[in-house]
Amino acid sequence: MSRLSRTVCAAIGAAALVTAASAGTALAAPAGPHALPGSVPSWAVAKNRAASTDANQQVTFRVYLNYRGGDAAAAYATAVSTPGSANYRKFLTPAQFRAQFSPAQADVDSVSSWLKSQGFTVGATPANRKYVEATGTLAQAAKAFDTSFAEYRTDGKTVRGNTTALKVPANLTAVEGVVGLDESQTLAHQDKVTPGPALFRNAQPMSDYWGQKTVQNTPTPDGTALPSTPSAFAPKGYAGAQLQGLYGMGGAIGSGNDGRGVTVGIIDAYASPTILQDANTYSAAHGLPSLNGHFRQVVAPGTYNRPENPKQDPQGWAGEETLDVEAVHTMAPGADITYIGAPNNYRDMDAIMNRVVDGHLADIVTNSYGYGGEALPNGTIKPSLDTQIQAAAEGMTLFFSSGDDADETGGVAGASPTPDWPASSPYVTAVGGTSAGVSQSNSRVFEVGWETGKSTLDKATTTWSAPAFLYGSGGGTSRLFAQPSYQAGVVPDAISKTYGGAAMRTVPDVAALGDPNTGMLVGETQTFPDGSQHYSEYRIGGTSLASPLYAGMFALAQQKAGHAFGLANPVLYRARTASIDITKADLGAYPGDVRSDYVNGVDATGGYVYSARWFDRDESLTIHVRPGYDDVTGVGVPQGQAWLAAVSGS
Repeated sequence: MSRLSRTVCAAIGAAALVTAASAGTALAAPAGPHALPGSVPSWAVAKNRAASTDANQQVTFRVYLNYRGGDAAAAYATAVSTPGSANYRKFLTPAQFRAQFSPAQADVDSVSSWLKSQGFTVGATPANRKYVEATGTLAQAAKAFDTSFAEYRTDGKTVRGNTTALKVPANLTAVEGVVGLDESQTLAHQDKVTPGPALFRNAQPMSDYWGQKTVQNTPTPDGTALPSTPSAFAPKGYAGAQLQGLYGMGGAIGSGNDGRGVTVGIIDAYASPTILQDANTYSAAHGLPSLNGHFRQVVAPGTYNRPENPKQDPQGWAGEETLDVEAVHTMAPGADITYIGAPNNYRDMDAIMNRVVDGHLADIVTNSYGYGGEALPNGTIKPSLDTQIQAAAEGMTLFFSSGDDADETGGVAGASPTPDWPASSPYVTAVGGTSAGVSQSNSRVFEVGWETGKSTLDKATTTWSAPAFLYGSGGGTSRLFAQPSYQAGVVPDAISKTYGGAAMRTVPDVAALGDPNTGMLVGETQTFPDGSQHYSEYRIGGTSLASPLYAGMFALAQQKAGHAFGLANPVLYRARTASIDITKADLGAYPGDVRSDYVNGVDATGGYVYSARWFDRDESLTIHVRPGYDDVTGVGVPQGQAWLAAVSGS
């Protein structure tokens, strides 16, 4: 997984974002071309510069415009999602939203005319008039925006960035940012550890349920002796009734409260050609109904499936896509699923979200991708924030994975902690992760925060090495967004004011199963060593498992309520007493599990490697599980019928 630099998060201050948010009604045009606030990527600094760019390189970008009325759209989105508000649940249609808040056609025309005058080919403008797309060379872009471009090395990748702030003519006061000239979006990652398109298999011993196979009752296949603690071998991955039972949803689903009548959207990059086939094979194997008639796939036109472009990774996202579909279907087997594939994983995630929202393609949307921190140009953050505001105003609920790298410090002393974006947005529900045990009767044995420490086996002494942080639920305190009202009085000052000063937005809001070592069993078509392709199953996890699981359960709540919720957080925080508070209470009895892996990831011919995966090892992190709200699991996980009743009754 990719991360942004951990030391540059403060480069985008709250003031810059607030300035951009209120720029829709400028009092007076500046005398000359004006710079767009926060338009220089924080990693675009001299020490990271790697090379010059090809001035003749073609680039497609989008010039985004502010909503009319300044913060009026944001205020409306908050009001319609907040119980007790006079406008509660008075959601707008896309057409109504456009009429009230979309940029004026005159502003779109002015931007289009200027772009054409600079030699660009002007492309699409969506129905909500949020941006104008254009294509040209980097040389044209450098001249038009009064800047230059270079290649920078950051977080193991070489990406393009502008060297100075982007400037636009004085009369274009509605412009809020530009997406696509710099390659910040290249740094998006899938929020989970995923196998590649080639075959991946988990090794035995594995338990069908928690505690079935232990070090004491099951020998290792190669005779390796293991320490007595932890004693349980990792489960092979939970599926079907096990996951429904973990959160007490089996009874509701069995009685018809299964999500029917609700559409859950899934946004990823690309689209696996075997998604539906794989999901149906998986469903038949694990007691779920077929998805036939309840699944549609929307793939955006564009540079889809172009492997010659090194920034493309269509096969690498196939596991993500399959996981998301199968996870939603497991928790909401009666819901309709719309899968929306962006044409690439490096340029168009913002545009595809705008398309989903402005077309109202789903009631609930789960997103299992993000950026490793908030260190993104304002021109990247603000347009996405605006799309989230439109979603809330229309009654659409957005879930985002909170990330898989905890506080983004990796446990390194002195590194700057940060939550991930877009999880840190106050207009989305950020879903953190847990580690969990499911019994033979499909009930919860334990559930703790997902922060994994890994130890390897010293065969000579039969001892585990000292645990080192491996991965875990993303969380922390935003440096960009003030505390939203739904977190006031719930999030302790020790978390919301961790930087001093005013209370800030904290992440996550809620949680569900995420730990890959106690994760979900998924099935997809994989490429075997002989080149053949067959369906195969393996265990997987991450907060990109937690997000679709939670989205599926929320579909049950929406069906039960009989109406949409828009931004879910006000309701979820009010219903927190019907959630299970995740603490460290279970760690004494369930400190971790033992994982066996094939050295070659396929079979035993290369031998085995053993590791201990210790649960909730957060000693080196700034985020911790604690009673009440915490920045690893939020207000907790759903508690069956009580949670459904509390949410649907709000």
